This record gives sequence, C-alpha cells and structure tokens, in this order.
Amino acid sequence: MLDADFFRRWLTNTADAVDRTAALLTELDSPIGDADHGSNLQRGFTAVVVTLEKEVPETPGAVLMLAGRQLISTVGGASGPLYGTLLRRTGKALGDAPEVDEATFAVALRAGVDAVAALGGAAPGDKTMLDALVPGVDALDTSFGAARDAAREGALATTPLLARKGRASYLGERSIGHQDPGATSSALLFEALAEAAGAPRASEAGHG
Repeated sequence: MLDADFFRRWLTNTADAVDRTAALLTELDSPIGDADHGSNLQRGFTAVVVTLEKEVPETPGAVLMLAGRQLISTVGGASGPLYGTLLRRTGKALGDAPEVDEATFAVALRAGVDAVAALGGAAPGDKTMLDALVPGVDALDTSFGAARDAAREGALATTPLLARKGRASYLGERSIGHQDPGATSSALLFEALAEAAGAPRASEAGHG
C-alpha cells in the first residue's frame, strides 16, 4: 500500500532529479522553446518540497493536490499549469483514502494524464510531455520499473518527431531532430516514482 510518505518521497525524488538535470532540460529547450524549462521546473519542485515540509498533508490525495497547486502558482509558462493539473487531478481521483494500492494509483494517474491531454489539446505523437506520460502510465499496470523504462523510451522517441503542439510547433520542420524537453522532464517523474518504490534499475533486474 502507498501512503502519504510514499508520495512525499516521490515528489522529493522528482525535485532531486530535476536539480540534477536542469541544465540538460534547458539545453533541450533552447532550440525549440524558451530555454527556461529546467529553471522553471527547478523552482517549482523546490517550492513543492518546502511546502510539503511545512504543511505535511496526511493522505496521498492531499499531498498531490497541494503539490499541484504549488506548481501552478510557482512555475511560469505552460509547464506549471500542465504539471499542476497532472498532480491535482491525480490527487483528486485518489480522494481522502489514507493509503492506496498500486492499481488505484495507476487509475488515478491515468485520470491526471487525461486531464493534461485535455488542457493542452495534445495526443501521443505530437512531441509533447504526453509522449512520455502515456507510455509510462500504460506500463504502470506492469510495474514501477516498467513505467520508468517506457516513459524514458517515449521521451527518447520524440527526437525524430515533428512538433504539432506547444511552443516547438511554431518551428515546423526545424523541430525535428530535437528531443522534447517536456517529455524528458515527464520521464523524470516516472524515474523518481520507481526510485520511491525501490524498483531495480534495468541493469539490476537483468532484463528490461
């Protein structure tokens, strides 16, 4: 069962992962975006960790709802509303339960991903964060490790795509050949989730 501590650990791990890769995210964002994706997310998830330490919500749903609100109020551009919506909608779907099982979480996270798709008007293949979120949540029914690997592969697979949504879509064919920063940061969420669950890395598991 997954309790509030698990979800706090997930978000803390995400903040650490964003800190480690902020420069890469900004580098990826430079040719096809506003070159601020890494710094924006770094500021947002740092604020999330501080807020969770101050308020200490007692249920998984409350942890995610609070984190989502904090991201929306802290992160500029499109990232704040999109990531905030993902966490808030997932938290809302979890309700007030003090603990949730993995299957319930997977259903709730899918509701969050669907809300992101509705907000951004995007679909997999449009070279957005959904290219990592959708395969990640699809694989969550298998394991946390499978979700991490699927999200990472989805992010890598955005490189040859033509951007159809978001800031990168303005560049047309010039968006081809660049890995999408939003998909890359979304894959970090699943990496942090697998870490929180103690899932072995692919090399440790012996196979994918």
